[in-house]
Amino acid sequence: MNPVRSDLYNNNVASIRTFSLFLAILLVLAGGCTRQPITGQTSLKLKTTGELQDYLSTHKPDLELFRLRGPFPVNVQTDYELRLSANERIDSDLYLSSPPGIAPLVIFLHGYDSSKEAHANQALHVASWGMHCLTLQLPSSGAWSSNGKTLARIVNLIHRSPEIIDSRIDRNKIILVGHSFGGSSVAIALGDGAPAAGGILLDPAAIGRDLTKFLQQIKKPVMVLGADEQVAWARNRQFFFQYVRSGIAEISIRNATHEDAQYPSEFAVKNGADPHTTEEMQVTFVSAITAAAVSLGSTGALDYAWTSFGPVLENGKFFNAKKK
Repeated sequence: MNPVRSDLYNNNVASIRTFSLFLAILLVLAGGCTRQPITGQTSLKLKTTGELQDYLSTHKPDLELFRLRGPFPVNVQTDYELRLSANERIDSDLYLSSPPGIAPLVIFLHGYDSSKEAHANQALHVASWGMHCLTLQLPSSGAWSSNGKTLARIVNLIHRSPEIIDSRIDRNKIILVGHSFGGSSVAIALGDGAPAAGGILLDPAAIGRDLTKFLQQIKKPVMVLGADEQVAWARNRQFFFQYVRSGIAEISIRNATHEDAQYPSEFAVKNGADPHTTEEMQVTFVSAITAAAVSLGSTGALDYAWTSFGPVLENGKFFNAKKK
């Protein structure tokens, strides 16, 4: 376990899961690669995002709906080169949803010692619900403040010229998603005034000398989707709710680990399997991400997502719900 993972997890997690690690190694030897997600697909037959919006507006918000793959095909372009300036290129993967007409863009940023591939299934899933997605590869250690500044520049560029990605991107509905220390970078971008509709922070970890200042400057809605802190804890996760002045909501997912907020995890990307994740928890995270992105993309607020969380808060699958 690397130093940051030891920061993120209680000491007893590793010992509890040693046997699981052994089983995972056997799976790696047997399979050699990560499996494709097995979420199933919705039975909804829709051709446009307008039809989807009509459906959602006439039905009660339902998180379970978003556990399934959405109704739209997705065009995936791996290793897409995003030109930030004449001499600066950003490696990314692009997931374009098929319906005509403009739609939100959801940008995913990885955490420590991780990669854009650790959010591939999340991006694919969200895009199947009618939102375009971009996963970024930025420096993966020791650069979270500068990553936040870079992310802000990327958002500004796309806001000015969305056609550099695709002419169907709605420049006013760019949504930022960050995992772990990538959540700090998203917060810095939002606090720095990036023209985004809001942020979704996946078990975020607080790092950076000036982070609290940026958190206090955030004026857009933020959703924190946390792991179970009895299982795993992210460094200073409480800072996000504490220092963002308003428009922030937070929930925890019972029994979820820090790596469950990736899909697949970086460990699985490198080794074929990860004993610290389960697909059940990863699908729970991706359904919550999708609900939050739909909410921000449709209304610019988190009310739709928050209402969709009601049943799972009642049955205990989600807990520690708070907002201000």
